[in-house]
Amino acid sequence: MATVFNILAILVMVAVVVVLIRGLANMLRGGSGNTSNKLMQMRVLLQFVALLLILLGAYVAGRF
Repeated sequence: MATVFNILAILVMVAVVVVLIRGLANMLRGGSGNTSNKLMQMRVLLQFVALLLILLGAYVAGRF
């Protein structure tokens, strides 16, 4: 079960990187500030989800 949480956490961390790169590309292009704000909000939400999955994985594995 802990492996499932670890795999999900890795997938969410990859999603964080993708959103971060999209946000940086939007800023470099001089894109909409509204889009940058939405991407930043999505990145923070994904980071929170990744942190929860890491903590749940550690708890289920008995390391926490």
